[in-house]
Amino acid sequence: MNGWKIESLILAVGMAVLGCFIKFGLDNFAGKDRVVTVKGLSEAEVMADNVTWPLMYKKVGNDLSQLYNEINNTNNQIKAFLLKKGIEESEISIGAPEIIDMAAERYNNSPVPFRYNVTNVITVTSKKVELVRSLIQEQSELLKQGIAITGGDYRYNVQYEYMSLNEIKPQMIEEATKNARAAAEKFAKDSDSKLGKIKRANQGQFSIGNRDENTPYIKRIRVVTTIDYSLED
Repeated sequence: MNGWKIESLILAVGMAVLGCFIKFGLDNFAGKDRVVTVKGLSEAEVMADNVTWPLMYKKVGNDLSQLYNEINNTNNQIKAFLLKKGIEESEISIGAPEIIDMAAERYNNSPVPFRYNVTNVITVTSKKVELVRSLIQEQSELLKQGIAITGGDYRYNVQYEYMSLNEIKPQMIEEATKNARAAAEKFAKDSDSKLGKIKRANQGQFSIGNRDENTPYIKRIRVVTTIDYSLED
C-alpha cells in the first residue's frame, strides 16, 4: 500500500512539473509570435523630365502626287519652326502618312468631295519639358503659315513622364520606413510592449501618376512599405 502511495505521489509531482513546462513553453512560443504589422507611406511631387509631343495635321485631296508635295512642304515648315525655337533635330521624328481612300470604304455609299484623307504626325521627344510646354502655347504661329495642328485624337495626346525614379527611390523608401516605425512604436507604447526587430518587410510598388488633370506635367509619386515588427514585454 505504501509503495502505491509513493508511486502516486511521484506521478502527481511529475504531472505538475510537466504542466509547468508546457505552460512555460506555450507562453514563450506565444511571446515569440507577437508581432505588429504597420504600413509606411511616402509621397512626392516632381516635375516631369521627359515629354512626347505629337503634332498631327490632316490633308485632303484627289491627287496623291499633289498631296505628297503638300505634306513634304508642311513637314519642312513644322521642322523649321521647331528648330528655330530650340528643339534639336535629334528630338524630331517624322512619321509615315496615314492615307484613307474614301472611295474604297465599304460602308460609304454617298459621294465624297475628296477621295483621299491623309493624316501625318511629327513627334517631338525631349527632356526640355518647359520649352515644349511654351511651344505648345506658341503653335498658333503655324496657323499664320496655313498649318492647323489638329487635337482631340487620344492617340496623339501630349505625354509627360518622369524618368529619374531611381534617383529618389532611396530617400522615399527611407521616409516610408521611418513612418512605419513611428506607427509601430506608437502601437507598442499603447499596448505596454517594447518594439523588437523587423521580422518581415515589403517595400511595395512605386506608382507614378498625374497630380491632377490640369497639370499632367507634375507627377505624384507614391510608395507604401509594409513591415512586421516583433513585440516584447
